[in-house]
Amino acid sequence: MKTYYYVHTGHRIGLDRFRRAVTVLGSLNADITLLCSDFRIAQEARNFGIDKAVGIDVVRNIANIAHKGDQLILDSAEVNPIMLEDMKQFFSNLIVIENDTIVVADKYFEQKAKTVKISYFFGDDDYEKDLMKNFNFVEKLNPHLQLGYYYFLDYEDELKEKFVSSYEFDEYDDMIMESEILISASPQAVVESLAAGGKPIYIQRADYPEDFNKKFEELNIPIIHNFDQNLLQETLNHINEIKYGKIPSDCNKFVSFIKENLIL
Repeated sequence: MKTYYYVHTGHRIGLDRFRRAVTVLGSLNADITLLCSDFRIAQEARNFGIDKAVGIDVVRNIANIAHKGDQLILDSAEVNPIMLEDMKQFFSNLIVIENDTIVVADKYFEQKAKTVKISYFFGDDDYEKDLMKNFNFVEKLNPHLQLGYYYFLDYEDELKEKFVSSYEFDEYDDMIMESEILISASPQAVVESLAAGGKPIYIQRADYPEDFNKKFEELNIPIIHNFDQNLLQETLNHINEIKYGKIPSDCNKFVSFIKENLIL
């Protein structure tokens, strides 16, 4: 019996679920194969400490890899009720991760000096080039830009000409821990920034679900819709007055739950 962990990734949805999986798998330290709906990030997984990763294109292809009676951890919004019922019959154990589960690696709780005033991370995906289309949203702030994994090379070059400085994909951790203020449309980056002692501002993208908004409101994390420049500036003007909540990492609790419910 084998155990698999499937995450929905891709050039239109980013890597938030992948980054969450990296934390969970690192904590489990078990023989689990990561399945990604994108071949490229599956090949990159070794650089995140994951020895076994396979690209399978779409969620329904899990059955081409796994066998009846295997175990699955599922982190995806692709699955409809009928498909979910089929999975329950196929796998001996199935754990479904809720979309708004907060999991943060221990390394982000280490408080480091904030050497960068403002960073901007739109997300690992920007297929429609919305970041560039709405460049005026952050132009006057002169933020450092975090480049996304799925940005095309010519698009990266175009962005680098617009921003004073930029972090490469593999400098993501440095960006999270060095930034005093992080403006981001990535929910995972937002919670990691808060854990690291930063002051995150969440940008709600029109093409992203609002799964985390309720938890962000509870944590007093500002949420900006529609690239509202005035609201962003007002938020920045009063950011030191915001009483941010403490990030509750469900990692240890979630890992314990997995260990109790799977045979590892």
